[in-house]
Amino acid sequence: MDINNVVTTNYPTTDADSRVSKLTAHFEDPSTRAVVVTDDGEVLGVVTRRQFLSSHRNPDAKVRGLVWHVPSVAPTADVREVAGLMREADSGLLPVEEGGDLVGVVTVDAIVEAVRPALSDISVGAVTTADPITFEPSNTVGEAINRFRTEHISHLPIVENGSPVGVLSLVDVVPFTARKTERTQGGSSGNESTGTGHGGFGSREGDSDRLLDVPVRDFMSTPVVTAEPTDSFGHAVDMMLERDVSSVVVVEDGKVVGIVTTTDLLDALVREAPGRRAVQVYGMDLLDDISYEEVVDLIEGTMKDAPMSLLDAKVHLHEHDETLRGTPLLYARMRLFTDDGRYIASGEGYGASQAIASARDAVRRQLIDDKTYAQSKKKPAPEEKARMRGWTTGEE
Repeated sequence: MDINNVVTTNYPTTDADSRVSKLTAHFEDPSTRAVVVTDDGEVLGVVTRRQFLSSHRNPDAKVRGLVWHVPSVAPTADVREVAGLMREADSGLLPVEEGGDLVGVVTVDAIVEAVRPALSDISVGAVTTADPITFEPSNTVGEAINRFRTEHISHLPIVENGSPVGVLSLVDVVPFTARKTERTQGGSSGNESTGTGHGGFGSREGDSDRLLDVPVRDFMSTPVVTAEPTDSFGHAVDMMLERDVSSVVVVEDGKVVGIVTTTDLLDALVREAPGRRAVQVYGMDLLDDISYEEVVDLIEGTMKDAPMSLLDAKVHLHEHDETLRGTPLLYARMRLFTDDGRYIASGEGYGASQAIASARDAVRRQLIDDKTYAQSKKKPAPEEKARMRGWTTGEE
């Protein structure tokens, strides 16, 4: 199945020299996964909702500083191939080009609708991210934003006594992401329009800071869309489409045991794609000081004494602007799929070998913790297991 019938020409764009603050209006629309950035009519890349949330940029900075370079695809590209590229690019939107011209975009939501008929035979439990990080209604918006950034997650189930009462997503906290980085001191400075110095009389940046202390119960989405592990994944997708949400909370006996997002669907499509390798490295061009074979050996060595079997592994590499003696700072995210669930960790380093080793060390600590629990036959509490494994609830 190709993507030709799900390509859309209706997508948000912005100029590379626009201010970061102008992205807020785009991302307040829940359907906006990413904004296409252009420069003199040429596509530079995209800004994803996750980047926007974690940028820590001045709202007066230029958008070009946030550009995420993503691959373009052809209208005849297979839907599973596109799903893999979306996971590689960590973006829910990819440009579609034909003959060198931009003809539209394809989104993760369009992929979901395209493959919906083939999902009835897949159970929710087969694609669930287990033991997700959860919050209570009294946790603050500021705490949630920090958790989104540090854990690289996009959804937080809100629970009371283990039962779901709401969901907080990246969309819900967008209004807090493009605000002044410093509180103003008040008083008219005479340079209010410059974006520098102290704000003038009546400046309200502090209002946003105070809102960070508001409990998440005031911003979470309700009612919660739920499913059980034995339910059909197709049914869960139907509910997501019908309610216009990007996640379904998985429950057993009324308690939260997992979450399913559109990202989990992409993972399922990539895992089932024919000809896949056991270890997939996204960003192969960044393997400057380590070979693919060495990455495979490193992961297999990590799993050697683990109390579970490795089914699949993915390593995502992304280059930052910072360098050290000419070597770029790289971000590495490692996702190991085992017969006992998923292990996810990230790391940074100057050069691919250092970044991947950092992520590997974080995964190894999780595996050691699980092996210790297995030997002691003491099962960890769900919140402790989530902390150990660094579970994510999927990406935008």
